[in-house]
Amino acid sequence: MGVFVFLPLVLPLTAWPIARLAEQHLHPRTATRLLTAVAAVMAVCSTVCLGLVMVVGTAQLPGNPLPDGWSDPEVREAVPYDEIAGKAAIPALCVVLVACGRTLWRHARVRHRAHRALAGLRPTEVAVLPDGAPYAYALPGGRRDRVVVTTALLQCLEPAERRALFAHERAHLAARHHRFLLAVQLAARANPFLRPLRTAVAYTAERWADEEAAQVVGSRRTVACAIGKTALVSRGTPVVTLAGFAAAGPVPRRVAALLGPAPAARRWPSVFTTVGLAVWAAAAGTAVSAMSSANSAVTMVLILYAATPL
Repeated sequence: MGVFVFLPLVLPLTAWPIARLAEQHLHPRTATRLLTAVAAVMAVCSTVCLGLVMVVGTAQLPGNPLPDGWSDPEVREAVPYDEIAGKAAIPALCVVLVACGRTLWRHARVRHRAHRALAGLRPTEVAVLPDGAPYAYALPGGRRDRVVVTTALLQCLEPAERRALFAHERAHLAARHHRFLLAVQLAARANPFLRPLRTAVAYTAERWADEEAAQVVGSRRTVACAIGKTALVSRGTPVVTLAGFAAAGPVPRRVAALLGPAPAARRWPSVFTTVGLAVWAAAAGTAVSAMSSANSAVTMVLILYAATPL
């Protein structure tokens, strides 16, 4: 196993080049799916790595409930610098588990509170709140997915821009963007090196909804005007974990992208381009991370099985 057990902890660095290039050169739908998959796989692999190292570190602690054979020299030799790395992995894994658990709890709490706030309204697809603060967001789950918008925001938009607003939020719900965003948030909690991918997915998910809205409305300029106008009058959603119409991603970049030509729907770029090289490098890093963690896990299981007294 050796030093390869530590590879999944640092291999997320190979995904950094693709984060910005995917935003600029890939279709937002492709970029969102690709970056989320890379982040999720690498996060699982790095967590497995911490778990394996933690087992070795825990076995060295006095009074631990693990079998005595798990602290034998043969087991400790499987992890380089076992005394330092093994003990450091214990609090590190605890921090990861607590952070991921807190993220899931906060996500569920926000959705529950949002649905409870709409309990008195009719169960329609669009919920209009008589609120003086202009904002809008997509609210998944409950008895049905809903688009929440305030009267203050509707008063600031023209009829065509309102259609763009509703099309954008419906695109969030139809594509289940909240799942992508939650996945990359958990990945970033599991490994801080994956934070650039979380930022990139937050942007590409909004761009994906922008492009879907432009197809529904039939005018990219109308969607761009709606985004710009909403950003000027709104400070985003009241709760940061809910995706808002103009709350995520740099608004000027989104507007500039909509004023330009529609992105090509090519799914996998050529390796002879800059973005292609970045994509293949990230894919290779993900594959190596998965194979390294799988190999380390199998090796560690065999070592522990041999060291376990019958």
